[in-house]
Amino acid sequence: MTAAGSKLAISVGSPATADVAGASALTYTAIGKVEQLGAFGATQEVVNFQPLDGPLEKYKGPSNSGAIQPQLAHDDEDAGQTLLRTAADDKTSKLYWFRITLPNGSRRFFGARVFGYPENIGAANSMVMANPSIEISTDVLKAPAAA
Repeated sequence: MTAAGSKLAISVGSPATADVAGASALTYTAIGKVEQLGAFGATQEVVNFQPLDGPLEKYKGPSNSGAIQPQLAHDDEDAGQTLLRTAADDKTSKLYWFRITLPNGSRRFFGARVFGYPENIGAANSMVMANPSIEISTDVLKAPAAA
């Protein structure tokens, strides 16, 4: 499957339950002009212990669901981008919920905080871009394509 047709959306609501059903019930606003999303998903921190009488032991530590810094063509009129800017300007620790829909219809949901919305004004032959910094603060919930 290629990434063509993937979609990113944001919700200002919070799910009643922290599962696919709860996240699916939220109302999302599509974020337009997304060029790419990047890698995300849980990784475990490595916790090392070096006993005096043996090899280094490695254990799984806390989980980190990662972050995304989507590349998008800046658009003042796009409702989803406006919500991203609102989330970036929010001085509280409120979680915003995101939905990624893949071309096959499967979805990923997660709660995150937006830590910035920097704009990139490049050369004359390029688009004005934005690279929001979205730090995922929940598990990434995976839902198969709807039947």
